[in-house]
Amino acid sequence: RYPLNGSPGTFVVYSYKYQHDDGRVSYPLCFIFSSPVGCRPEQQMMYAGSKNKLVQTVELTKVFEIRNTEDLTEEWLREKLGFFR
Repeated sequence: RYPLNGSPGTFVVYSYKYQHDDGRVSYPLCFIFSSPVGCRPEQQMMYAGSKNKLVQTVELTKVFEIRNTEDLTEEWLREKLGFFR
């Protein structure tokens, strides 16, 4: 675990073991972008631009943004991944 608080913006690429309702297991590669509330607009624009370039270059499909790092839980991630079923 690495702290995300206090950073103007953070990229995380995370391979998650996802247990489907039908018993299948998959390992989606998730891109999580943290842009905390209170971050300067200039920093948000800089990170958003580089985020888009990275997502396109690496061809990531599971892209999520979070504003409050305390909300980044396994339940939150499972809910987000449920959209892709």
